[in-house]
Order: sequence, then structure tokens, then C-alpha cells
Amino acid sequence: MDKLRAINVFRRVIELGSFKAAAEDMGLSKAAISKNINELEDFLKTPLINRTTRKMHITDNGQLYYNQIKTILDDLTNADLSMIESSHTLRGTIKISIPVSMGLLKVNPAICEFMQIHPELAIEVVMSDHYVDLVEHGIDIAIRGGSVLKDSSLRSRKLIEIERVVCASPHYMAKAANLNCPQDLADHNCLIYSLSSALKQWTFRKDGQVQSFDLKPGSYTINNGLGLKQAIIAGLGVTLTPRIFIEDELSSGELITLLPDWQTEKHALYAVYPSHKEQSGKIRALIDFLSTYLKP
Repeated sequence: MDKLRAINVFRRVIELGSFKAAAEDMGLSKAAISKNINELEDFLKTPLINRTTRKMHITDNGQLYYNQIKTILDDLTNADLSMIESSHTLRGTIKISIPVSMGLLKVNPAICEFMQIHPELAIEVVMSDHYVDLVEHGIDIAIRGGSVLKDSSLRSRKLIEIERVVCASPHYMAKAANLNCPQDLADHNCLIYSLSSALKQWTFRKDGQVQSFDLKPGSYTINNGLGLKQAIIAGLGVTLTPRIFIEDELSSGELITLLPDWQTEKHALYAVYPSHKEQSGKIRALIDFLSTYLKP
């Protein structure tokens, strides 16, 4: 038995939840996955996984063993990385998940420039506006926006503050009702970014006063920020969006900001990564670069 390989197989089976998923992830057959698990259980003289034709469940001993070997395997990986990266030349692969609109506008250009500085590094970019499980999908870094990060098992670093503004086109406002305070939004067609953390309510602050507007979705809802910007430019209604998405349109006059005296809830852009990646030189280098590149 190749013990180290069997342990790695066991870890991926547990993290991915099935023999089939682990086989696809590791480029092995299901028979090879089963063989490694069986040999490991024979060696340890205890069942680690109870499985039927339809389901698998980790045993108590299996859970205990997983918790211990996960730490050991992560330490081995970090030890390898420290030796590889000690030459100050970044090598290997980084898999990074970034939201589509922010990725296309800001993050991906930064990654391309970073790769020119470090030509021996390979980067796999996964663009998605949905949150992905970093461990399950083998993600090294995820770029995420929002107000508060909820998963305490991950490490995070704030890259930039994100100012959000209410905006519309002059063409829309020329024929629409006045918009002087958040309550006036009830008379407007509010266009919605469907993946927003503020999907049901927009919150505003002014001189210590807080007002929340309960959203009544208008005629247009979309799960992409750039698509939402196109709808606003077309004069379909009003939206709340990151200023960074519409800077050029504000400068050209295609869009105008509304409720300028009211501040919206603060958001930020974070680099999020599994705790065991914290000692990786290439991960730290990319996050440092993004932090410098993205700051105004």
C-alpha cells in the first residue's frame, strides 16, 4: 500500500462526499479509490467509511482520523511550498475564484499583470458570481464582495472599500418622479441585482439618521453587475451599484448619481483563502499585489 496516496484519497473522498467525485478529482478509477480506502482500513484495523450502493457515512473513527491527517497533509504541503518558494521565484499553480463583473473590470487585468512579473507561475481563473466551497473545488483564493464575511473557518484580507451609489440615466430621470429621499424610491422602477446581500432592502444613512427602503422589485432583475449597468444606461430604471462599475459612465454623463446626501451600507472586496494556505508565499504575493493594484 502507498500509505501517503491512500491517505490523500481518503481525504478527498470525505471532502467531496463520494467515491465518484474523488475519482474524477484525482484522475483515478472508482475501483482504485475503493482499493486505497480498503487497504487503509485494513492497515488501521477499523472502518473509516460506512458505504452502501447509494450512500456513504464517515464513522466516528474516520472523522477523528480525517481531522488529524488533514492537518498533517497541510503541513507537508506547506513544507514543500516553503522549499520551492525559498528561491524567490514563484512556481506552481494558483486557482482563484472571482466574481464576473468585478473580475472582468478590475481583478483579471491585475492577475494578467501579476503573471507577467512571475512567468513561471500558472493561474487558473474561475469566474462565478456564486459563492463556491473553497475546499471542495480546490480553490486557493476567492475574491468576494459584501458587508460581512460569515465563514469563520476561512482567512480573509480586505482589499478595498466599495462605495455603492444609487444611479440612473438622465433619459430615465427626465420622465420619472422626483427622487429626493429614500422613500421616493417607491415611485421608481428599481432594477435588482439578484445575488445581492441587500436583495430585499436598501439601507441609507444621513446625519446619524438611518432609513431602510423595502425593495419592490421592478421590471428587470439580473444576476450580473455589468448586465445591470447596461439596463440602467438603457433608461429602464434606478439601481444601487458599486461606483467602481460605472465610473466612466458617470464621467461621460451617461449616468448620474441620485440621493447624493445619503450614504449606503458600506461593502468591501476581500481575498478569502483556506487557513492552511496562509503560509504559502505565492498566495501571499498575489494577495499583496491585488491589494496594491486595486487601491485608488
